[in-house]
Order: sequence, then structure tokens, then C-alpha cells
Amino acid sequence: MQLKEIKNIFHKELDTLFPNEEVDSFFYLAIEHYLGLKRFVLALEPNLTISKEEEAQLFRVLSEVKLQRPIQYVLGNTQFCDLDFMVNENVLIPRPETEELVYWILDQLPHKGKEISILDIGTGSGCIAISLSKNLPNAEVKGLDISKKAIQVARSNAEKNNVKVEFVEFDALSLEDYEGQYDIIVSNPPYVRELEKSAMNKNVLDYEPSSALFVPDEDPLLFYKSIVRFASGHLNKGGMLFLEINQYLGGETKKLMEDMSFSEIELKEDIYGNHRMLKGVWNQYI
Repeated sequence: MQLKEIKNIFHKELDTLFPNEEVDSFFYLAIEHYLGLKRFVLALEPNLTISKEEEAQLFRVLSEVKLQRPIQYVLGNTQFCDLDFMVNENVLIPRPETEELVYWILDQLPHKGKEISILDIGTGSGCIAISLSKNLPNAEVKGLDISKKAIQVARSNAEKNNVKVEFVEFDALSLEDYEGQYDIIVSNPPYVRELEKSAMNKNVLDYEPSSALFVPDEDPLLFYKSIVRFASGHLNKGGMLFLEINQYLGGETKKLMEDMSFSEIELKEDIYGNHRMLKGVWNQYI
């Protein structure tokens, strides 16, 4: 079958579920992943024909995406900060907003060769910790997560990207039992309130791990309370705390840092204009 025919079938089957450009993206990601073909291939070879085995791989992708399983889980990998990460249903799919958080941290560290210690709380796939380690070769980086299966994914990703990161199974709500002093603490913890579920897509609700997404409506900042309290006792003087946050709770999350005497607190918007990131500096001796 010609490849352009399969692309047409993707659109016929998926255009009622997804925007046209997103269906294009599914198709191009699939042909690059399974066939090693770039997205411009049909412009160069409009009548390109593929084998039955190759057809079967693409139609399997189509059938799973039609069930609204995320394309990243279907392919088993995704890109983050120009690195390749393995993902499955045990970890959240890394978002562009989280890339912005990583780049903000790197922008705040002008001396990339300096020896520093970094702790990533709620590491998931390890995308934050590994990306920081890749860009900061002299940093000692650790990642914590409550999920044993997530830790396994993160360790595989560290090996895949040839970085040394220590991953530890640990509950972010029990940080009073964790030791260590750090120059950077970063976290993208669960922050979506249960009341926000109705606005979320089926592909997120049905497939991504709910324990890494949702918090109770009556205590939506429970993870931030634990993390900010921990950071106030485990950051070196001049150390920085970076958080990805719920856009609707920016003011409340910022107040947690203010109440714990952080300074130079900054609430930052993402590329969509949402308050998505928060930074505070610890300038007190512990």
C-alpha cells in the first residue's frame, strides 16, 4: 500500500476525534518511529509504497490512538528537552510547560560547570532530573518518587541518556524523614484538583497515572506544603526552590513560600500565559 493512502486513512478514522494537525502529528511520529522516515518523505516520494509488515505497525498505532491512548504510550517514547525518554502508563507524559521549568532553572545558573546538588521531588519518568544532569555535568542529582514502577522507568531513562542520577523510592508527603542539603530543589508534584477533571481529555483521564495528577479539592496544596517546609530546612544558603504549579492556585502557592521566609519569590507564566512556575531563594542559615 502507498504511504499516502495510509495517511488518508489516519485522517478518515481520527479527524472526528482530534484536530487535523494533531492527526498529521500522529502519522508522522509513527512513520519516523517504526519506518525511520522523516515527515517530508511524501513531498519527495509521493508514491512511496511500504511492506505489509510496515502497514501492520502503522495500523496498530491507528487502532490504539482511536481508543484515545496517548501516542507517547503507543510508541513507548517521547522527546523532552531534546532528549529521548521512555514512557508508559506508570509515569506522566512530560509536558512542554515542564520543559520551560527546566530551561528556567538552567537560565538561573550562569556557571554551568559549578559543582551543585539537586533534588527532584516526584521525578516520574526522570525527565527533569535527567535533563538537568545532562546540562550540568558537575551536578549531583537525585530524584524521589513514591512509585517503584516510576523509579524503574526513570533509571532506564538515565541509562538511555548516559547520565548518572540517583533515584530513590520515597513519599513526598513524608519528607520530614529525608536527609540531605541541596543547592536546587525542584518539583512538579500532583496539583490538579478533582473538580478540574471535567475539563480534562479522555486520553489523560483514562491512561495517565491518577496518583501523579490529582489532589483532593479540600487540600489541593498538600504536596506543596510538604515540599516548601522540607526545602526551608534542606536548602543551602542562596539555594533555590523551583515548582511547577496549578495555574489557578498561583497566589496561594506563592504565599506558602512567603510564610516560610523565602526571598526573591517569582511567579512565572508559561508560553500560554498561565501562571505555571514558581521560584524562591533561601537566604537564611539553617
